Amino acid sequence: MDALENIMTRRSIRRYQDELISEDIVTQLLQAAMAAPSAGNQQPWHFVVIDDRALLDAIPEFHPYAQMLREAPLAIMICADLQNERHSGYWVQDCSAATQNLLLAAHALGLGAVWLGCYPREDRIAGLQNLFKLPESIVPLCVVSIGHPAEEKGPANRYNLERVHRNGW
Repeated sequence: MDALENIMTRRSIRRYQDELISEDIVTQLLQAAMAAPSAGNQQPWHFVVIDDRALLDAIPEFHPYAQMLREAPLAIMICADLQNERHSGYWVQDCSAATQNLLLAAHALGLGAVWLGCYPREDRIAGLQNLFKLPESIVPLCVVSIGHPAEEKGPANRYNLERVHRNGW
């Protein structure tokens, strides 16, 4: 599939088959994520690959929208290291770009995925920091649930001309 088709057909998938994700695929997903642009090329991101069933099952205990992790074979947490931040505040944009690359790569590889937002919700951040014993300077932006899809969703046309402005409001 070409890039535009990938963008236009990617959907949030919350149901997964009982099938593991190969290490080669995990590597491809991480390579795609790390190919994202970042402010001043600071690349503040760190990725926590989660395939331990107990950890996947624990996240929904403090993240109310993460129930699909109970059947997902894999999740990847996208974090930023604030200690190495050279361009203050841009880590959110940098890690968001990496997350979108990860989602598009998953779709291109025939996988389903969904972005589970954590930052700036303090309860979710604290839950992830405690569960994964993250260093103090590491802030989780989100968790991406990943698996072989057990549901199909057609493209969603979200184009809205009323949201387009030219040369001013």
